[in-house]
Amino acid sequence: MPVSLSGRSFLKLLDFTPDEIRYLIKLGHEFKRLKMAGVPHRYLEGKNIVLLFEKTSTRTRCSFEVAGHDLGMGVIYLDPKGSQMGKKESVADTARVLGRMFDGIEYRGFGQEIVEELAAYAGVPVWNGLTTEFHPTQMIADMMTIEECFPQGTRGLKLVFMGDAQNNVANSLMVVCAKLGLHFVACGPAKQMPAADLVERCRAIAAETGGSVELEEDPRAACTGAHVVYTDVWVSMGEPDELWAERIELLSPYRVTCELMDLAADDAIFMHCLPAYHDAKTEVGARVAEKFGVTELEVTDEVFEGPRSVVFDEAENRMHSIKAVMYATLK
Repeated sequence: MPVSLSGRSFLKLLDFTPDEIRYLIKLGHEFKRLKMAGVPHRYLEGKNIVLLFEKTSTRTRCSFEVAGHDLGMGVIYLDPKGSQMGKKESVADTARVLGRMFDGIEYRGFGQEIVEELAAYAGVPVWNGLTTEFHPTQMIADMMTIEECFPQGTRGLKLVFMGDAQNNVANSLMVVCAKLGLHFVACGPAKQMPAADLVERCRAIAAETGGSVELEEDPRAACTGAHVVYTDVWVSMGEPDELWAERIELLSPYRVTCELMDLAADDAIFMHCLPAYHDAKTEVGARVAEKFGVTELEVTDEVFEGPRSVVFDEAENRMHSIKAVMYATLK
């Protein structure tokens, strides 16, 4: 039976079957092919979408805007001060207003309950551009990237997430790996591991797909034989700067280095959803370097800039994957 996601919201990958996720990945590849070939694909001409951002972003905003324009849609961006949601107007009322004016709503911000409430009241598809708990559009892009590097198939590959393994990216990677039959390893200190209930849910899913979910505190053991080594920032947007001292002490053993990459498979790749603190050439990086004497945080510059790094392919694929999500739910 053909997959149809028309009219559905895209809030978290737990809501989707493996076949539906594979459909979005395949669609992302097709939109990338069309883009690279210069073939117009204004399939959603006449529709309008709104991007509701409570957390700023480079990749998410640009991906949604370019993808929307490529599909022929009008795109409106509301920054953190651009709407009254949560201040003078409830989430439910905001959803009902925007749903009367737009064909789709993207939300990037804080608790998962906010995007879920938007979807409950909007009457149009709502897309999760990032919440505290999940980052599902990133996962479609990530799986596109992994498939490009492992065209023989992704089932059975070992993906290791290093560092703050309880953040939204780690949660989402665990879900997508379980859904698609990959072996997921969360590697970090015990206090930064994913929530036990989500781990158990993903293990139950993985048991049906041939994948697995493992929690590992030893970075060398985790990276041995890995096909994908993935990391993210140690302090996420919205968390207090006061966490830096604690996280640097706690997570420094989980910095992705060439020594760890050498333990991985010969064809292993390095991934990061960006932005990355691989040097001190940013405001935050410079401030952390001055205060703590650390110039490379979650990944060394040598790995980030090295031949195994596919981070910019991954970043580009956000645009193609988001195009797939919007087209599939709006067509």
